[in-house]
Order: sequence, then C-alpha cells, then structure tokens
Amino acid sequence: MTIAIILVIAATLSLAVIFGVAVSRSLQISAEGSLASQIHPLDIEAFRNLADPAEDAYLRRRLPAFEYRKVRRMRLRALAVYVQTAGRNAAVLVRMGQNALPSSDAGTAEAARQLVNQALLLRRNAALVLLRIYGARFRPNSDLPAASVLYRYSQLSGAAMLLGRLQNPAAPVRI
Repeated sequence: MTIAIILVIAATLSLAVIFGVAVSRSLQISAEGSLASQIHPLDIEAFRNLADPAEDAYLRRRLPAFEYRKVRRMRLRALAVYVQTAGRNAAVLVRMGQNALPSSDAGTAEAARQLVNQALLLRRNAALVLLRIYGARFRPNSDLPAASVLYRYSQLSGAAMLLGRLQNPAAPVRI
C-alpha cells in the first residue's frame, strides 16, 4: 500500500514538472529577427471580455449547463492564447529593456530597469495563470484567473512606450 502511494505521488510530481516545462517553453521567444518585429498585437478589449467574471456569470445564467461548459472551454482556450501572447511579448520586452540598460542617459536606463522588472513579473504571472487556466478547464465552476495578467500587461505597455519615446522621440511607439 505504501509503495502505491509513493508511486502515485511520484507520478503526480512528474506530471507537474512536465506541465511546468511545457508552459514555460510556450512563453519563450525565438532569437531570429529584430526584437520589435517579434511583438505580436494583442486585442485588449477582447482579452478583457474573456477575463471578465461578470461576462462569465452572465453566460452561466443564460445558457443551459451543457452549452455553458462547451462555451467556457472555448473561452478558456482563447484566454490561454491571449495569456501566452502576453507572456511572449513580455519576454521580448525583457530583452529590449536589457539592451537599453547600459544607456548613458539616466532616464533611459531607469525606464529600461522598470520595463525589465515589470516584464519579468508579467512573465511569471503569465506562467502561473496558464497553469490555472488549464486547471479551470477541468473545473467548470472555478474563477477566471487572467485579471492579473491583463492589469500587468497594460502597465507594461505604458513602460515600453516610455522607453521607446526616451530612446527615439521621433518614432511612434505602440504595443
């Protein structure tokens, strides 16, 4: 009996490690091309709609249970794509901020430091939220966990725009 319990615990831990590696790899960026071209656009309004608990509650009230579960699974899949995109964009912004850190201008270096800190925090949050989203697919009554990523992403885009304006005031910056 003890061996069976140990095997179940070991299998569960192994599955958690494999799942963690898969999530972290989905947030990595490739080394090819310019960094700015690797940033993918993100529809914030659609992201906000998918992460809105009031919208989820509305669907739960209006749809039959079987249809609600089907719609919720589709919404969670879409939410996972948005969170992965936000995490990948944060990884790109970490590299952009690290490239700007050695700047001789103190304002630019400080903006780069803030960008790197916020982007690293967003990447960590994105990985954790992805795990929670994948878990929520099996628990239909759980809360939607993406609000922290949405908030951090809006902060991060502001920090990236500040750094872009400090580095090149003539060029428009948009994330």
